[in-house]
Amino acid sequence: MGTTLPASLYADTARPPTPTPPLAGETRVQTVLIGGGFTALSAALHLAEAGHAVAVLETHEPGWGASGRNGGQVNPGLKTLPSEVERHFGRERGARLAEAAWSAPDLVFDLIARHGIDCAAARGGTLRAATADSQIPALRQLAEECAARGGDVAWLDEAEIAARTGTAHYRAALLDRRGGQVNPLGLARGLAEAAIAHGAAIYGGSRALSVRRDGGRWRVGTRHGAVLADRVVFATNGYADRLWNRLRRTVVPVTSAIIASAPLPPQARARILASREVLYELGEITTYYRIDDAGRLLIGGRSTLGERDGPDAFPFLRQQALALWPFLRDVPWTHGWNGHVAVTMDHYPHWHEPMPGIIACLGYNGRGVAMATVLGREVARRALGASTEDILLPPGPIRPIPFHDAWPLGVTAKVLQGRVVDALARRVFFF
Repeated sequence: MGTTLPASLYADTARPPTPTPPLAGETRVQTVLIGGGFTALSAALHLAEAGHAVAVLETHEPGWGASGRNGGQVNPGLKTLPSEVERHFGRERGARLAEAAWSAPDLVFDLIARHGIDCAAARGGTLRAATADSQIPALRQLAEECAARGGDVAWLDEAEIAARTGTAHYRAALLDRRGGQVNPLGLARGLAEAAIAHGAAIYGGSRALSVRRDGGRWRVGTRHGAVLADRVVFATNGYADRLWNRLRRTVVPVTSAIIASAPLPPQARARILASREVLYELGEITTYYRIDDAGRLLIGGRSTLGERDGPDAFPFLRQQALALWPFLRDVPWTHGWNGHVAVTMDHYPHWHEPMPGIIACLGYNGRGVAMATVLGREVARRALGASTEDILLPPGPIRPIPFHDAWPLGVTAKVLQGRVVDALARRVFFF
């Protein structure tokens, strides 16, 4: 396809890709999706299962962006409390969105089971861990709200979270048993294979270069072909480009990095997330980690700008891992990589329908494995005739972020500020 998959642990361990040759010539479908991540792949699968003619245009290969590079955590929920979601979107719609968001892992693991996707899936739950006493009241409120809404959650005190993580770093944690983990590149490739098996057309190496009206349809041009469609869906998330510049400027592409160790020795493996839970820390700058199916530790967090790879490219993460677990000092690190996460100013995903036949859905704020899969299903429902009142997110106006071109400087400053705030809150310094 003339593209290179970014170096990562997933590139070395995921199931092989299904062939997705470039588009050549002209084709007609009902819906064309721009982007080959979880939003587009979920939408394509759901549409193809319904007998809808659908095509996906991906610049590289399915899962090339954040969908195939993220931390592999299938986390329930949004950044905000369920009650805040209900206030923001209204009681009825907010309740539907909150329920869908906190149960979003159900859809992911259902698709994995139903289509036999090989992606190292495990459902040990998600731990939201408090690193400072000041975070505990909000975390307790979340625990109470999740329990009141039927969520399978448990509160862990300081001793209980220490026993699960092998570190005394945390003050408390919320265990949400709905969460889990996957090899995300393997999941993306499996969704692509399932969509193709049901009749979807997925074209790799086929960057969308133009979108225009043509005889009552939309014409999306690529270097060597074009797709004529009734509907165009932009599902580019953190890799949105200048094809639709106003849309690109509605999200900030924050860079996140991950490093992976060699398989841990049995004694260390037994001390860190032995039940295959995944964990992310609360605070200004999120750190997250998990143990994969081979016993490797994967730990991630905010990264410097620019794509980098290799275990020595992100020394801050290595320092943080050793601060949490000094007994890992002799464990080698084998991989390191980074990529873009799309962040919105209100921390909600955004849905846009600026004109008939054009949809955009993006901005998952680090919750993309589960939420993008769910909203891909919603894209399919909308394409199949669901009303805007019936889908989870209401269409909103496209509002570019002021001074968007200065985002690299702003993000760098925010990361440094956040590390200082977090360190002061827990009185621990390792940066």
